[in-house]
Amino acid sequence: MNSTMLADHQTSALLAALERPDLAVIARNRQVSLEPALDLPFRLDSALNIAIGGAVGAASARRQAFTLRHALELAALLSDADERLTQRTMIRASFAAARVAALFLRLDASEAGERPRSHASDAWSGWLAPLVEDTPPDEPVLASIWRSLRSFLSHDLTTTSQAPGHLTAAAVTDLHLWLQRSWPLIGPAETLMAAGGDARLQLDPQTGLNHYGCSHRPRPWAVTFASSTASSVSERGFAGAETARLNLQRALLHDRADAALSDLAIWTRAYLASYYDLPDGADVILSPSGTDCELAALAIAMRASDHKPVTNILIAPEETGSGVPLAAAGRHFALDTAQGVAVEKGEPVPGFASTITPPEEPAVEVLTIALRDADGACIPTEQVAERCERLTREAVARGRRVLLHQLDLSKTGLKAPDEATLDRLSRTFGDLFDVVVDACQARLMPERIGSWVAAGRAVMITGSKFMTGPPFCGALLLPKQWRARLEGLPLPEGLGSYASHIEWPDCAAASSLSKHANHGLLLRWSAAIAEMAAFKAVPAAEARRRLALFLDAAHAAIEESEDVRLVPPPALERPRIPDQWDDLATILCFQVKAPDQPDAGDASTSFRPLDVADARRVYHWLNADLSPAFAPDEAERRSGLAARQCHIGQPVATPDAALGGAPAGALRLSAGARLVSGEPSHEGLGVDRRMAREIADARTVIAKIGLIRRHWSRIAAANPSPGYAPAQRAVTFP
Repeated sequence: MNSTMLADHQTSALLAALERPDLAVIARNRQVSLEPALDLPFRLDSALNIAIGGAVGAASARRQAFTLRHALELAALLSDADERLTQRTMIRASFAAARVAALFLRLDASEAGERPRSHASDAWSGWLAPLVEDTPPDEPVLASIWRSLRSFLSHDLTTTSQAPGHLTAAAVTDLHLWLQRSWPLIGPAETLMAAGGDARLQLDPQTGLNHYGCSHRPRPWAVTFASSTASSVSERGFAGAETARLNLQRALLHDRADAALSDLAIWTRAYLASYYDLPDGADVILSPSGTDCELAALAIAMRASDHKPVTNILIAPEETGSGVPLAAAGRHFALDTAQGVAVEKGEPVPGFASTITPPEEPAVEVLTIALRDADGACIPTEQVAERCERLTREAVARGRRVLLHQLDLSKTGLKAPDEATLDRLSRTFGDLFDVVVDACQARLMPERIGSWVAAGRAVMITGSKFMTGPPFCGALLLPKQWRARLEGLPLPEGLGSYASHIEWPDCAAASSLSKHANHGLLLRWSAAIAEMAAFKAVPAAEARRRLALFLDAAHAAIEESEDVRLVPPPALERPRIPDQWDDLATILCFQVKAPDQPDAGDASTSFRPLDVADARRVYHWLNADLSPAFAPDEAERRSGLAARQCHIGQPVATPDAALGGAPAGALRLSAGARLVSGEPSHEGLGVDRRMAREIADARTVIAKIGLIRRHWSRIAAANPSPGYAPAQRAVTFP
């Protein structure tokens, strides 16, 4: 291979790296070229163009990606107008970009099931290890690292900024103090979005995915119908989060991070108020999850002027969040909070009982209403309504205030109680009766949600279910009656372990909350809002057409298969809205036939479903590359079906007579907003062609379940784990 051919090959390799879905978003409008004679990984010129050195051009794909990520970050930080070429800004930007690149590398290696290797003797990687630690390096190490980082800046650039070859003692101290203040906020979007939730957001180093089986990096090669649980971020969502993150990084350089986060919180709350067309006087609370929303709703209900104890009535809590019953009782629902405070799960959150009278009554009692009977059948609407009315009447008679939950929708698509019941109870009990709508699935017309708020109901929503934003971004929409309560008594002091004051409306009650802004929550909402905006841009009638087209085809695929059985979706009766789409059942629940049953026969009499544990195994195997379980010449491997990663909704326990009353595991194939608006990776496909592809992907899910059933024993023996990408996409580093 001559030198020209070598240069062409290296350029092609760099272009391939820049086409990675995460790097492609960051590299937009940035000039990158290969300079084979450059003996450094990269260098920026005075125009902030990027030159990549020859050694990197010939290196592994992961080293190329790492170098590009470093160079792109540094160029982006230095392109921040006014003060970009001052000495302090140049130094800070260099260290911030290096930490971003180091964290990017660690995550990149994790997603391939590897550990990043860094050798101090390597000129290009000797500074990596100290930059991924939980605290910044000490001053002598910073001074040493600077000698490497400075080399990435061209002579013209460093001369203009007067960047020194060696840092003075004063400059090193100034840098160290700045890094101590800024360290947790410096990182790539995919790392920062994992902050400010709980352990479920953290990546499993063995899989490169979080507890929900998804990633904060785009994963367009995976089939994704998981919006009833959580979705990996798309390129669109990633770009939304990246824009917000880069604004934060630039603000950090000039010690303006607090103002930047406050502005982002205000913008997010204003966008949600506008999206749902909230009436005057209404407001928005940002919250990491629907369960955190539950705690906030209870706190406000307990701050009503009558100070009565609260009876909190939950609808089918087994079909909402696992921590909801604890939060509904004013108790810690996990081992840590979104503010990173370690707590005792199940113990009372401080302050929730301090203003409640009379003392002989419990401050909060939690009552529940089921929506399914022991066999899994839906309980009639009239029976649910009767129980709601009876529990409310009894609680008020005991001198209590009622907080009744309206569930719309549950994990399996159920809703209750009906509108007539809610209207009747509101008229009968007036100010003693509050309603909070659990609309965390967000499978609703925005106008419907806005009308509920106008009617005095608080509404819990998320951007992480139907809207397909990252997990752990929720909000509580407050009617004006609830908003007025925030001008009274302070909130329970224990809420400061869960929420920051900038996530709440500007009010006296919120002054007791944490001063530590949840940057991860704000970045996750930035990603979700990008998806919301794209969905809203599709006319409602067209959204309905696309959803109906997909759901009809997916329903048919399930019905045609001997491997699965549809759990009949409930009818969604709603007051009519022009061009509504939220009367469609967008969550399709199905059971999987046990692998030891024959495929032929009458499905109505011979179908025995998997229990929850085995359904969970199928859920994990669908999201895994199963090809290592098959020989290279076997059809399942050659067809590519075994390698296709399919992410769908987690199994839900549903009682089933075939298992003697024990719960079966119902998996969920869900249509989300992204199915309507289109994956950015599908850009260029016409709508009909794109919808055909989505339908084919749904059939792929069913086909892979059939493959798993037919080869259960060998797959169980291999027990492959889900992964960020199929094995053949993995690359080594360096």
